[in-house]
Amino acid sequence: MKKVLVLTMVLFVFLLASCATDAQVASQNLSLSADQFEINRRVVFYNGITGDYILVVEGLCSIEADTVDNQLELTCKVSPTTYKKHFLGLSDNVTYFAEQLEPSSVSEYHYRVIFKPSVIIPDIDVELP
Repeated sequence: MKKVLVLTMVLFVFLLASCATDAQVASQNLSLSADQFEINRRVVFYNGITGDYILVVEGLCSIEADTVDNQLELTCKVSPTTYKKHFLGLSDNVTYFAEQLEPSSVSEYHYRVIFKPSVIIPDIDVELP
């Protein structure tokens, strides 16, 4: 029974992979590379009424759009063990664009899977009264 379940899951993954176009796989791999802080980006916040740049952030940054709070969350790696997080509010006249600063080699034939045991087994902090 267990072998049948594993075989079914493997076939399902291959079926999903065969449904994606090369561009979709490359795009997904680029996004994953950026989320692993492997791609330099420039994120520019632009005021559509005045035509001015409000803020520019450059570096190894992961971008997440928070539609609930109408903000953009940037997490940037500034050293091997140091990160900074920026929250930038969006409005009807403020928008942003993100630019990849350098080309990156990704495969359109293979998906990337990154397994991090530290995410599955959390580091628990205990506070004593």
